[in-house]
Amino acid sequence: MAEIFYWDAVRRAHDEEMANDPLVFAMGEDIGLAGGTYKATQGLFDKYGEDRVMDTPISENSYTGIGIGASMIGCRPIVEIMSVNFALLATDQIINAAAKVHYMSGGQMKAPVVVRSPGGVAHQLGAQHSGRLEKIFAGTSGLRVVTPAFPDDAYGMLKSAVRCDDPVIVLEHEAIYNLKGEVPDEEHFNSLEGARVVREGTDVTLIGYLMSTHWNLAAAEQLAAKGISAEVVDLRSLKPIDRDTIAQSVAKTHRAVICTEDEPAVGLSSEILAIINDEAFFELDAPPARVTAEDVPIPYNHELEKAALPSPEKVVAATEKLLGNA
Repeated sequence: MAEIFYWDAVRRAHDEEMANDPLVFAMGEDIGLAGGTYKATQGLFDKYGEDRVMDTPISENSYTGIGIGASMIGCRPIVEIMSVNFALLATDQIINAAAKVHYMSGGQMKAPVVVRSPGGVAHQLGAQHSGRLEKIFAGTSGLRVVTPAFPDDAYGMLKSAVRCDDPVIVLEHEAIYNLKGEVPDEEHFNSLEGARVVREGTDVTLIGYLMSTHWNLAAAEQLAAKGISAEVVDLRSLKPIDRDTIAQSVAKTHRAVICTEDEPAVGLSSEILAIINDEAFFELDAPPARVTAEDVPIPYNHELEKAALPSPEKVVAATEKLLGNA
């Protein structure tokens, strides 16, 4: 068991899968000579060469389409889009080609492509580099969408994604590439489905994914100091989403606070609320609360940026209000 950075877990998964299968290759902007914007492909260009670690032009629609086409004829591409904001340029290829080809071909064709991209709000990158586009991909039939929040999932889920016959969107977060965590030394694979309870509790369930899982864990520590026991659920996968784990946790604690980094309108928090309503309504002792980003473009100014985002303190405040109302 070694403690490694999140980015190194992603790099290790690339390396092992490329060593295992010559049909696995990586492509994206600055992933070769530069080793990736966040070091996720560091050293792979020297090891595998330019035919398998391809630096692409700044043309997301084009190179994503090339990767998807290659997957349809048997390759296993890992396409990196430098920032999820730029994935908007490739949504035609992802949504109209990769997500639909298996269905529209009557099962005759598959698109086993992995598209991985960092998103979320980092530090003063401005509105056009602070995208949270999970709602677009999670709302598309035919895609799998995973959100590894910890190094072990970043490693194990990427390896599983490469070997999956479905198109998989792997959403990472710019603010957690330097997060350290334990990853077993031996090769292993993590499921592309199923949420995980990352902290047990009895008084309230805090639900999130990616960065909001870390905010929820920090909030749970603060709540514990106030005598409140919070259970933290890391969704890990947004499509399919694990309805059972959400319902079981809410049935245990009877209260829920949903924290997401995206805006509230038509966001993942709305879907999670619907799941709680469908699966655990009669278990609730109080209406679920939401802590989300403000419905504004993310400001560049650091203080305004912080004000626009969720935080552990906002989760604590929402939880205390919920318990008071109960």
